[in-house]
Amino acid sequence: MTSKNTPPVVLVDGSSYLFRAYHALPPLTTSKNHPTGAIKGVISMIRRLEQDFPGSKMVVVFDAKGKTFRHDLYEEYKANRPPMPEDLACQIKPIHEIVKAMGLPLLTVTGVEADDVIGTLANEATSKGIDVVVSTGDKDMAQLVSDHVTLINTMTETRMDRDGVVEKFGVTPEQIVDYLALVGDKVDNIPGVNKCGPKTAVKWLQSYENLDNVIEHADEIKGKIGEYLREATETLPLSRELATIRTDVELDFGLEDLKLREQDDEQLLELFKEYEFRTWIAELEQGETSSSSNTHSREDKPEKETSKKDYSVITDQQELDQWLERLKSADLFAFDTETTSLRYIDAEIVGVSFAINPGEAAYVPLGHNYMGAPEQLDRDQVLDQLKPLLEDPQLAKVGQNLKYDRSVLLNHDIELQGIRFDTMLESYVLDSTGSRHDMDTLSLKYLGLNPIRFEDVAGKGKKQLTFNQVPVETAAPYAAEDADLVLRLHQTLYPRLKQFEKQHELLENIEMPLLPVLSRIERTGVRVDSNMLARQSVELSERIDTLEQQAFDQVGADFNIASPKQIQEILFEKLQLPVISKTPKGQPSTSESVLQELAEQHELPKLILEHRALSKLRSTYTEKLPLLVNPDTGRVHTSYHQAAVATGRLSSTDPNLQNIPVRTADGRRIREAFVPEPGSVLLAADYSQIELRIMAHLSGDEGLLVAFAENQDIHRATASE
Repeated sequence: MTSKNTPPVVLVDGSSYLFRAYHALPPLTTSKNHPTGAIKGVISMIRRLEQDFPGSKMVVVFDAKGKTFRHDLYEEYKANRPPMPEDLACQIKPIHEIVKAMGLPLLTVTGVEADDVIGTLANEATSKGIDVVVSTGDKDMAQLVSDHVTLINTMTETRMDRDGVVEKFGVTPEQIVDYLALVGDKVDNIPGVNKCGPKTAVKWLQSYENLDNVIEHADEIKGKIGEYLREATETLPLSRELATIRTDVELDFGLEDLKLREQDDEQLLELFKEYEFRTWIAELEQGETSSSSNTHSREDKPEKETSKKDYSVITDQQELDQWLERLKSADLFAFDTETTSLRYIDAEIVGVSFAINPGEAAYVPLGHNYMGAPEQLDRDQVLDQLKPLLEDPQLAKVGQNLKYDRSVLLNHDIELQGIRFDTMLESYVLDSTGSRHDMDTLSLKYLGLNPIRFEDVAGKGKKQLTFNQVPVETAAPYAAEDADLVLRLHQTLYPRLKQFEKQHELLENIEMPLLPVLSRIERTGVRVDSNMLARQSVELSERIDTLEQQAFDQVGADFNIASPKQIQEILFEKLQLPVISKTPKGQPSTSESVLQELAEQHELPKLILEHRALSKLRSTYTEKLPLLVNPDTGRVHTSYHQAAVATGRLSSTDPNLQNIPVRTADGRRIREAFVPEPGSVLLAADYSQIELRIMAHLSGDEGLLVAFAENQDIHRATASE
């Protein structure tokens, strides 16, 4: 017998994942319009399995083209299946090529289905005392489950052993074939018993144990369903045979013959580039760079990553109760929300995820409302149960950008407290200039992981789905992974931070306490006089029209003053003004600095500059700001970013309230539209010449130090010297 320490054999049902990935993922295409959604889904699944089962022999099995022995048994087998969509069929060959380049055995056996090949290999492995993991999304595979065979659905991160089969289907693995025969299968055109659903099949098998006994006692079953059963008794043996996965297929090979080959990095890179998988390209190229260079310091290398991943989807109250008890007693737990919008003031919760231990996480879907979405726990009831935990200041939480989650929870009347750590801020304080501080970047840098990206589950561009429209089975691994990675990142980053006293103090005493303060400022918002902005917009439009007419008069013809191409022709061909600089494509530049220089020679560049400035004020502020006023609060709600600027100052987006011009009269007028509530004032605070003060301190220049100490005008003081 083989030792229990032997890694399990992993048998991958490629055909099952092919269709599931195609339907679950949004339509992805390359720049040449080649579909890649199924490729992305299937290869992602295989890559995750490689991480989860290091050292295991892995075999990928696909259905072969053509009919199988089941068609000989029953001519109508799978007759109802529509032909494979063209945009899926064209993805099969690339998947096969990538799998082979990864060094994995890929099998297609004519005359049987992938299920039968997997069943036969599983039988061989268990006969040799080797455990088997079958990676599939096909319910029929439950009949293979035993003490040595486990199913894993990588797309939903769920496992199924013997107890799992009973829990899911209500029957044992040995009864699954009979269960499938009774229920039938419309997709595969297995007849079954008319009107016999899962509950009826389970009841019969619990009463009579197996299909033969059900047929024998058919006369005892009353009502219409009994009639349907008796009508089907002659075809039920056929249904059973069609549903049975063969474990005795005569193969030209055995497990010993299926050797893992070395990954062909060159071929893999070529394929990734052809199908534009940029993250995988970067990972592969980075791997090549790392292996050919020993100049990286230990500090730059990612932590050794655990292969354990136990993610669950909570749709059952009892399971939620168990997690709530665990959260209550945890010293620290990671928390994340999935929402309908990136705008915190409008966002609604679609689901929440937690993690207490690395590699283990749960996702609770609450608001997935696409057609055919599975039943989920009631959102209000779940949030009511979570409220005491989330509002407990003694219950420590960690997250990634928890300021956002805090604000979203306030939309549901929950004030998140106990915000102990934030991985975005830990990374920022540890190394503000070292990299970006988003989850994807940090996971790759510190954990050596390429996590599931939002675009992978929701698509991108105009076709991007909001999270409530993402299928639960696709959303769950993404959301659970977020919570898991937050916990892992914290356990990696915080010990490093503690080695640096000043940075540690900065995180603990400034950045973390500032987080809820900024959240309150954001939610309070800024009051804007929309009527004043509307009047300014009208005035700006009139002045813009005047400038356009003056420009037309200068040229002697109408033209598009906003078109760089037309401006190029007029300035450099018609007016013969000198070309001062060129664009990267070799065209004469019409940038602001060029126009400012040309304005000394001609009136037209000056008019164009003024036109640009007023047009920007109108489009960016006087027209856009009123549209950003929240109808419920009557205020504009920006986002202040703590971890965006290397110098430590805040930045502001959506809208950017820090870039409103102050040096021009028109810019100052726009600032006048920000008005306080009656009886309140707006306070403006800013660093005073902070860079010069740092320079004075570092240089020790006596003249600068005296000027600052005596509060002199630094420019006058410098000029006088």
